Amino acid sequence: MNALYLIPRTLWKIFFLLNFLIGLLLLFPVFYILLSREAWFPKAMIVKRFWAHWILGVPGIFISVTDKAQIKSVQQPRIYCANHCSYLDVIISYIILPDYFVFMGKAELLNAPLINRFFTKGMDIAVERKSRIGSHQAFMRAGKEIDKSHSMFIFPEGTLSSEGKLRGFKNGAFKLAIEKQSPVVPITFINNWKLLQNGGFFKAYGRPGIARVIIHEPISTRGFTDADLVYLLNKTHAAILSGLE
Repeated sequence: MNALYLIPRTLWKIFFLLNFLIGLLLLFPVFYILLSREAWFPKAMIVKRFWAHWILGVPGIFISVTDKAQIKSVQQPRIYCANHCSYLDVIISYIILPDYFVFMGKAELLNAPLINRFFTKGMDIAVERKSRIGSHQAFMRAGKEIDKSHSMFIFPEGTLSSEGKLRGFKNGAFKLAIEKQSPVVPITFINNWKLLQNGGFFKAYGRPGIARVIIHEPISTRGFTDADLVYLLNKTHAAILSGLE
């Protein structure tokens, strides 16, 4: 049965890739200029949002968002914490979130073909997961971004799941939230992995459809201390998991 889907799945992914590349070629000069100065990063964000709509709309991926947080009313800066099940997660984030934010992700994303046009050195924060010093420096910079009133977007699993399974969380995002007394906004990407799955080009899923997302109610960290870290981590994990169940 899977063989019946192989040809249309492959053709769709080729079309998705070509559409991505066309957008990249046309917008590359704009990104080159806007990413050259920090003062222009908010304008680069606007272009990324436009490109994200282009990347998804042309091949037929649409977004359905359940916004339990009423996100525009939530205190800023915010720390968005989401599950990570597809490279679509990064692209969709630019569409569903209204404010300027900074991605924190594994350094390998800087070398990921094409997606590194969204996760960009300078504008975003790359974490060297195998280096304690590198990780510390990344979170120090994240703190400075929050001090500038810039929200952060973090995948607390620290890795990409190919089948939508939620894994355990690392502490960094929650230490940061407590230190800066910033609210945590859990986000569940429900089915992105079924639309564009990480894995082999021919075997992995790829198709048009509706990407379903839940923005959960924010979790206030006002008055929290390090003693509340495990509680905050578990509450965020439970909120994201509830969207998958």
